[in-house]
Amino acid sequence: MSQRAPLTRERIIETALHLIDGQGLGRLTMRRLGDSLQVEAMAIYHHLPHGKEQLLEQLIAHVAALPVPPGEGDPRERLRSWARAYRDRLLEHVGVMPLIVTRRNPGALVTTTVSIREVLRAAGLPESEEAVGAHVLLGYLLGTVALEARERAAGTAVGEDVDWDARFLAGLDRVLAGIA
Repeated sequence: MSQRAPLTRERIIETALHLIDGQGLGRLTMRRLGDSLQVEAMAIYHHLPHGKEQLLEQLIAHVAALPVPPGEGDPRERLRSWARAYRDRLLEHVGVMPLIVTRRNPGALVTTTVSIREVLRAAGLPESEEAVGAHVLLGYLLGTVALEARERAAGTAVGEDVDWDARFLAGLDRVLAGIA
């Protein structure tokens, strides 16, 4: 007889992400989540007392909160490397994108935004421009991932062979050049 893993907040979030990735956000219910975890739905409330609202906030934080790693080196390259990792994470869990862009989530992006601003500050950007630069960069990332996901789901135009990575990096380089 196999023992199932203990129920934890992390396991709940990972399972919810798996459900969303496979079936879509609209199919996420506490009952389905409980079934996937092999527990009664009410057991989830022990770890997330505010229920589905708290779960959705945790999903946003899990996917969208990815700070630029601390380090030295060329700020543009650091941001470029981070942006690629951020895009990959967003595309991996694209079903959470509607939550990220439509829900009020003041805490979810704070760490990410602060880390971007620190890199921009180290690059010599005036403090008055740091917030604008971080906003533009995050806007580019969220917008291009949303468009890419939509285009991939719909299929590209007949005869159009899209190199998504190249398209993303070309736009990213333009955004970073504009911020600098």
